[in-house]
Amino acid sequence: MAEAVAHPAVRPRGLPLAWGLGALAFLAGSLLVALAIGPTPIGPGSIVASALSHVPLVPVHAPADGLEEAILWQVRAPRVVLAALVGGMLAVAGSAYQGVFRNPLADPYLLGVAAGAGLGATVAIAYGSVEGDRALLLPPSAFVGATAGVAAAYVLGRSAGGGQSTGALVLSGVTVALFMTALQTFVQQQHTQDLRAVYSWLLGGFGTAGWREVALAAPYVAVSSAVIVLHRRVLDVLSLGDDEAASLGVEVRRVRLLLVLVATAGTAAAVAVSGLIGFVGIIVPHTVRLLVSTSYRSIVPLSLPVGAGLMVLADVVARTIMAPSELPIGVVTAFLGAPFFAVLLRTTRRLSL
Repeated sequence: MAEAVAHPAVRPRGLPLAWGLGALAFLAGSLLVALAIGPTPIGPGSIVASALSHVPLVPVHAPADGLEEAILWQVRAPRVVLAALVGGMLAVAGSAYQGVFRNPLADPYLLGVAAGAGLGATVAIAYGSVEGDRALLLPPSAFVGATAGVAAAYVLGRSAGGGQSTGALVLSGVTVALFMTALQTFVQQQHTQDLRAVYSWLLGGFGTAGWREVALAAPYVAVSSAVIVLHRRVLDVLSLGDDEAASLGVEVRRVRLLLVLVATAGTAAAVAVSGLIGFVGIIVPHTVRLLVSTSYRSIVPLSLPVGAGLMVLADVVARTIMAPSELPIGVVTAFLGAPFFAVLLRTTRRLSL
């Protein structure tokens, strides 16, 4: 991989220690803030003591207030953990897509994940006979729809471009997304009484999050994130171009397919339990690229904690700014992310498209 150093746009290097520690501190602070804020405030000291009391062999007793314990571990903790999993997954999947397609503005929804998940969720909401059935059907339906959308895009792209052209794959994703969006609109028009529930899911949120949703998403997020992080050096080589990467011994088609599959699986699992939350998959890896390094050896591992922390804080805003009502978290990420992204584009000179 040493040859990649000569490429002026990449400048690979290891993860800077200061930035790594800063990202972890940002995540830890976000988790603490999210656990503390709510209708019943809980002090940081009580949170830390309660957390340590659940660690084996640590001689710390849980706080005596049973109500705080119940609020912390049955209400807030699953919501905060799920937000962190979803945010980290969307961000690291975005970094993988950006590396595979050599475009820093690519996002995890590029190949039809959003449209497929939206169609699956709409079908579950429209045809679920009762509210309980909908709650059970929604995550698997969204997951199946998301994976089906990307599979269709990949098959179409391979037939059009022989599996060699990323442009053909992207255009196939756009085609499939438009078709699935049309199907979703058709289903919505047949069940107009369910439009409110559909739009609520499409805008994303963690209002119904529990440990069940955490258990559903965590394995996909863990495996997908691990695979992407282990291939961060390969993403640097792919940024040189397919021919150069092949000359360095990279099996371009196999690696591209693997990274697209794992990023898609993780993204599908994330949106299945949270709805469609935009902007995180673009803004986080692109911000790391602008502020830290253009090398995926830094972008990929830093995107995980930064994306997780950003989503946790966005959820805090979503559930407090209009309390006791909740603002859809997709609105929050767009409202906070778009101006921040615009400022970055104007103030940095290291943007490379």
